[in-house]
Order: sequence, then structure tokens, then C-alpha cells
Amino acid sequence: MNLFGRLLVFSLAVGTLGGTITAQEVYHPGSGVTLPRVVTEVQPPAGDIAGTVMLDCVVREDGTVSDIQVSTSADTRLNQIAMDTLGQWRFEPGKKDGKSVAVAIHVELTFRQK
Repeated sequence: MNLFGRLLVFSLAVGTLGGTITAQEVYHPGSGVTLPRVVTEVQPPAGDIAGTVMLDCVVREDGTVSDIQVSTSADTRLNQIAMDTLGQWRFEPGKKDGKSVAVAIHVELTFRQK
């Protein structure tokens, strides 16, 4: 395992018969891993506060977004809105060796005033 190219993330998958723990490898772009491509982009709503929020997240093999975290923010009041907005995005997943894989990415969301 290339420790610099992958990060092991554990997620809890809860089913109707109980919970099981599954491991998911998360890759970083480069070294044969392609970036995910945005398919559906939701813009943050205009409001009373303007600024930029930088987010780190994982684009899963199915193109959904998980593990969203704020890395930097112009205003902490924008953080939850930014995370909720990014959670609505959909991607064509990144690929490694022709197979869809989970990829860690950075996303910048810019909020504009009304």
C-alpha cells in the first residue's frame, strides 16, 4: 500500500439487521488516479454574508460526496451552509486502473451578497 497515495477511511454502514463496519480506500489525485468530474453543481445561496469557504471532502465511487470538512472560512456562519451545499453536488467519480474509486478533493465555494 502506498501510504502517500491512499488513506484508509472507516465508515459505519448500518443496515436493517444491525451495523457493520466497512473500510473504504480513499485516493488522492495523481499517480494514475483521475480527478472526479462535476456532474451536478449547486451554487451556495446569496445572503447577507459574502465570502469564501474551502472544503475538503471525499467523492465516493458512486459520485456522492462524504466526509465534508471546512479547511478555511471567511466567516464561520457560512460553514454549515457550505457543507450542506457541497453535499448536494454529484460527480463522475475518479478512476484508478479504469475502476471508480473514492478520491479526496478540495472545493472552494464563494458566497455572494444579495
